[in-house]
Amino acid sequence: MSTDAFENSPRRWDVIAVFASTTIVGLGIAPWYGWYYGYEASLWILFALFVAWNSLSITAGYHRLWSHKSYQAHPLVRFFFALGGALSIQNSIKEWCADHRNHHRYVDDPDTDPYSIKRGLWFSHIGWMLKDYPSGNTDFSNIEDLEKDEVVNWQHRHYWTLTVALNVGLPLAIGFFLGTPLGALLLLGFLRLVVCHHTTFLINSLAHYWGRQPYSDNNSSRDNPVIALLTFGEGFHNFHHTFEWDYRNGVRWYHFDPTKWLIRSLSWIRLTWGLKMAAPEKIEKSVLRMQLKSTTNYVRQLGSDTEEWLTRLEREYEQLINVLNEWARCRQQWVRLKKNNLLKRWDKTEIKTRLREVESRLEEQRERWYSLTQQFSYAH
Repeated sequence: MSTDAFENSPRRWDVIAVFASTTIVGLGIAPWYGWYYGYEASLWILFALFVAWNSLSITAGYHRLWSHKSYQAHPLVRFFFALGGALSIQNSIKEWCADHRNHHRYVDDPDTDPYSIKRGLWFSHIGWMLKDYPSGNTDFSNIEDLEKDEVVNWQHRHYWTLTVALNVGLPLAIGFFLGTPLGALLLLGFLRLVVCHHTTFLINSLAHYWGRQPYSDNNSSRDNPVIALLTFGEGFHNFHHTFEWDYRNGVRWYHFDPTKWLIRSLSWIRLTWGLKMAAPEKIEKSVLRMQLKSTTNYVRQLGSDTEEWLTRLEREYEQLINVLNEWARCRQQWVRLKKNNLLKRWDKTEIKTRLREVESRLEEQRERWYSLTQQFSYAH
């Protein structure tokens, strides 16, 4: 698609008006009001709650539930996220998911990815919404599954009514109750909206520009713990693009991913279920492939003993993959028999013994691989 077709795209004055007005009021008038009149502590507590409601409705609802179907949720949870999505003013569930599924399908393609990083940080952050770009044409044919969700259809029909009620009516009502309607509107409405807009937009921009690629370099997605702190866990974006069906973005226990924690916690009281997770061996294989690739690239720059090192790397890599595959088979067999209650005492002892033996060999092989790769000073 020609550059002229993009440059000559008509401006979206309605979107520009929303962003301009919320930015001026949220970053200009709201701080001025706070300086001269101050905000009650209760308003700041409500501000934090509104930010969480807004953000988690996008991350846990729009993104992981509806776009990627990484888990299922009770109608009450879906209703809560649908309201929070209207609060966020990021389009209806249908429109948001249609665009996001196209982003994954055509990631980094400047002509078809709605917010391709290939067109620059500004474009991927906010610019893609300011004009009626060809790549941003919403294709509802990719969300036919969502047509069966009554909550999704209800929110789509009443989206703008809900948006005005939640962003203007609700803050004013809370403000009248607390005796500060203007302060509540400025803080819970405008400032919260600006903060949530631009932290969410970081996922489309900086999360495709700044960070590491431990799982795949097939696209521009990056893992960045700083962005994860600002986006309720969405900053582990390289993992997400590699395993988009996984309900987690931060896969390690120490990764900051409140969205994952919320989904998991709701499963304990049966409000969410069917949580999808990538098999641990598939995750580890992705990491190993990237380590092999980066180490190989480094070794090829050496002036001597290159072939010897490459041969050793390939051999250790293949041995580790073989043991990893054996461990995966043992683990799957154990889980399958245990699930179907087919384990007898003898079988249980035998399988557990075999599994421990394979795990021991796997750990030894991992140590060998780590020791080998750490001999080279390359950038992970």
